[in-house]
Amino acid sequence: MLIGIVSDTHDDLAAVEAAVSLFEREGVDAVVHCGDFVAPFSATPFDADFAFHAVRGNNDGEWAVESTVEEFGEYHGEAAALSFGDGDGASDAVDVAVTHGTSEVLVDALVDCGDYDYVLHGHTHAHGVEARGGTVRVNPGGLPIPVDGADDAFHVATLDTAASGVEAVTHHVLDE
Repeated sequence: MLIGIVSDTHDDLAAVEAAVSLFEREGVDAVVHCGDFVAPFSATPFDADFAFHAVRGNNDGEWAVESTVEEFGEYHGEAAALSFGDGDGASDAVDVAVTHGTSEVLVDALVDCGDYDYVLHGHTHAHGVEARGGTVRVNPGGLPIPVDGADDAFHVATLDTAASGVEAVTHHVLDE
């Protein structure tokens, strides 16, 4: 199973459309948005040919984001615990925690608790992947912003559940 991961799209429709196009070209089965759509209109392009999951980001000030996402996907509020794969003990089944990432303490606790194969988060606008214990922390990145440590280009990620560990994660740079 191939999972697309995106975060911090901040109403940039060109970036959202570039991400959706990449995910469709890659043939993802599901997409997880780690928050910060900002307004409902920037969620609607994710109504595509894949399952869609989203959590709230600190800049998602319009509560209509939830009802917009619920029209075509699943909105999980502040955090989600998801399972992807066959679910019958298949080797490609993975358990995933998703949060926006505003709290580093929460992200670290989700990684260190050992309950998840992957912890997905955004917020920093800096892509990264880190294995710690039996869990892999994945930040897909986000739009470039003028903050130290942020990416200078828009990044998203894919997670191939047929692989494992950090090798299962691929970061993609997108032109907006």
